Amino acid sequence: MSKTIKYYKVNKLKEEDFKRVVGVRKETYKEMLKVVREYYKERKAKGGRKKSMSVNDEILMMLEYYREYRTFKHIGVDYGVSESTAHYIVTKIEKILIEDKRFHLKSLKHKIPEEDSNRVEVIIVDVTESQCERPKKNKKDIIQVRKRNIL
Repeated sequence: MSKTIKYYKVNKLKEEDFKRVVGVRKETYKEMLKVVREYYKERKAKGGRKKSMSVNDEILMMLEYYREYRTFKHIGVDYGVSESTAHYIVTKIEKILIEDKRFHLKSLKHKIPEEDSNRVEVIIVDVTESQCERPKKNKKDIIQVRKRNIL
């Protein structure tokens, strides 16, 4: 059983509100849940410790981290785990989802069309130095103090 009831609160939201809170649609969340559960099913065959959090809360923790950019300390307090455990869970779930090809972002690399490949564009930037005006030093504005008077 999960230490938190966050997933149960979020799951009751309408589709539109769910996406605003979590950052993904319910269908996408369910796909993430399937992938992570399959991974854990394979791992559980080997044995190991019982998990302290549900898969639902682990995924919500990762999505909350990326949605809100909160610190791991704050997330850990919300979910009742330490800062290092929160970091471990977020990176673990991220790694599991990245291994599955369904959650890759489309490539942002832009290919140059063949017809434009011979064209070269040049941008020239003026980076010459210019003097910065600073106030002149004079003895009236400077307070002279001996070293022995400084605490």
